[in-house]
Amino acid sequence: MRTVRRGGTVSYVLLTCLAIFSIGPIVLFFFNALKSPSEYAASSLGVPGAWRWENFTTAWQQANMGAGVVNSLVIVLGTAALTCVVAGSAAYALGRLQVRGSSAFITYLLVTSALPTQMFLVPLFYLWTQAGLYDTRLGLILIYVGLFSPFATLLLRSFLLTLPREFEEAARVDGASELKVLVRIVLPNALPGLLTVALTTGLSAYNEFLFAVTFIQNQDLLPLSTTFFTFQQGFSQDYTLVSAAGIIMIAPMLILFLVLQRRFIDGLSSSGLGGA
Repeated sequence: MRTVRRGGTVSYVLLTCLAIFSIGPIVLFFFNALKSPSEYAASSLGVPGAWRWENFTTAWQQANMGAGVVNSLVIVLGTAALTCVVAGSAAYALGRLQVRGSSAFITYLLVTSALPTQMFLVPLFYLWTQAGLYDTRLGLILIYVGLFSPFATLLLRSFLLTLPREFEEAARVDGASELKVLVRIVLPNALPGLLTVALTTGLSAYNEFLFAVTFIQNQDLLPLSTTFFTFQQGFSQDYTLVSAAGIIMIAPMLILFLVLQRRFIDGLSSSGLGGA
């Protein structure tokens, strides 16, 4: 009993330390967002003396974050929806059907998902300019779908392999086509996996900066992740407004994850990629 109690105490201490390690930077980020520039320069780790809530309003207006929120919402929803369609179709073929060369294709997905994304910048820039997709939200969405689909396919395929095949076989015996089996049998049972794919790809698209700042030049089309350039004045930068804008940026995704964390963790664990 003493050993069990000691083990429980150690576990609580470790979990508390991990929680502080995870939440601590966000708390400091929030405190810095409420300071004046001089107070931030004096100490970036302390509690603000005067809580300057107007920093959030200033950051929102100065960086035109309203347009950034709309653009990010369009890009995130478009990326998540198209990635679910592409990854869902590919994962169904690789995980539930007898497809020739599936092992080679899975290896190809593993290799492509491990490649650095920076190597695609130059050829994509040339192709997107020729195709008229440069400086458009659709062009950026298509890039994100191509970048995130390999990992999403592997994750969803691992989830589909855990589903029983009896319902599919019964549907085929009743004369259902493969499309009906996919839409009416597989997809309803794969909703946790699809939700996990949507959350991971949506979060990646929401936070992505390099391709967004490279392929979008119109100020009215820039997503929220690129708004931090606004606070740079010459060689100096107002880090209090940067912190305020950062809090505004992470708040929607943090709330979304807290609301859907149970489904997200269940889907990731069931896929076999969450260490379960």
